[in-house]
Amino acid sequence: MEGCVKDFLQKKGYTVNDNALSKIQVCDDWYSNRIIEDFHKRKTLNGISYELSRLNFGKRCCSDDANLCEVLEINAGDGEQADYVAAVLDGSKFNTQYRKQLEKTSADGTTACYIRLDNATFMDDGSVQGGEIKLNYVEADAFLPLTVEDDIVIEAAFSGSALSKGKKQTTLVLFTIGEDGNYIAETHVFDDKGTEITDRKTVVQLGDVKPFAVMRNAEVNNLDDMEGYGLPKLWDAIPALKVVDLCYNVLFSDLDKSEKIILISELLCEFDENGKPKLTTEQKKLFVFTGEKLPEEKGMIQEYNPEIRVEQITKAFELALSLLSMSFGYGTKKYSFENGQITTATEYVGERQDQMQELNRQRHEAVRYIQDICRAVMWFANTFHGKSFNLEQEVLVDFDDSYITDREAELERKRNDALSFDIPKLTVWYLMDAYSLTEEEAQKLVDEKLQIDDNLDGEDED
Repeated sequence: MEGCVKDFLQKKGYTVNDNALSKIQVCDDWYSNRIIEDFHKRKTLNGISYELSRLNFGKRCCSDDANLCEVLEINAGDGEQADYVAAVLDGSKFNTQYRKQLEKTSADGTTACYIRLDNATFMDDGSVQGGEIKLNYVEADAFLPLTVEDDIVIEAAFSGSALSKGKKQTTLVLFTIGEDGNYIAETHVFDDKGTEITDRKTVVQLGDVKPFAVMRNAEVNNLDDMEGYGLPKLWDAIPALKVVDLCYNVLFSDLDKSEKIILISELLCEFDENGKPKLTTEQKKLFVFTGEKLPEEKGMIQEYNPEIRVEQITKAFELALSLLSMSFGYGTKKYSFENGQITTATEYVGERQDQMQELNRQRHEAVRYIQDICRAVMWFANTFHGKSFNLEQEVLVDFDDSYITDREAELERKRNDALSFDIPKLTVWYLMDAYSLTEEEAQKLVDEKLQIDDNLDGEDED
């Protein structure tokens, strides 16, 4: 969080949670594969500085985590309402940003999104007309919960930086609740020196619908002083990530020093007029001269093949990956060596359905997040664009289960059941899954089909 934002919030009486932000920063360093100064920077016994290689497994964990919550389709209602919400989501590149936020939620524990109006007209009475509805995506380090009730973020602040004419500008948006119970959006802009640009300040009166949404890791956050933030999954996995990097460096070191060398007595070598041995390029690469006598050998030539400790390193990797799997989630075999290959999270979950409980909790959190965004978009459309969308309409979210089930095979099974048993309810369920329909929409289609069949039967009898 920018210093100017922190100072501004503190002057307004808010407390910036440095403890939470510091933990989030540590986790983000591992996710981003940055150098951890007190771990990756090393010195040899002789005081020579070197740097551990980084395997970037933190990113891999979060990426595999995100695969399990990918969304196929969002249905926000019927007709114009569904099309309008879909257009806003597409215009804000929701699918791409949502995927990124899934990974960052695993890494840092929290992501958020708020609704904004671009190019709107601000009237003297504080009202707003027109404007284009956009989504603004925020990462954990730029999000500050202001009021939390029953573990739900009620009021929040969001910040972000961008370049304007080559100079840095920082924007701070606060969503607070007024005395009438409605939200107020307050925007402040700071220049590259951290000074507020007062003529850019705006205050907009909103309604009772929350204009932002927060997605958190569904695991209970057991860390102290992190109210309003989700548990960063990488926090508990950092010790295991260190072990994985160490194992990789042991393997790398063995391979790096594994080239064959040949110890040879100088008595076997021909020298030029300068006293240097005459050697081919390949001989220069392999031969090491030890004088006229070899160590511990009476022969003239001794071959040395450094050992690559494959078996020991493999066992160490297996233990490291098991520890990482256990600390990150989805069981102790999320990552493991099996028959010389690494089994990934998606393959493991497909075999162990008991691990689906954790996945279902995270999907429930993702559904709530998407529903909050869609309802906020519909409220903005009703208020500023003159629409009359139904905010109580159920928002359906269809997840991609191809990582854990064969969706086509599952749909085919449901279709065959509907055709074989001639039970209308089975047909309703099939239509709901196949076309992301609500139960009412699917039932209406089935009823229309039954009515057509009855009419055709009546004509045949005549």
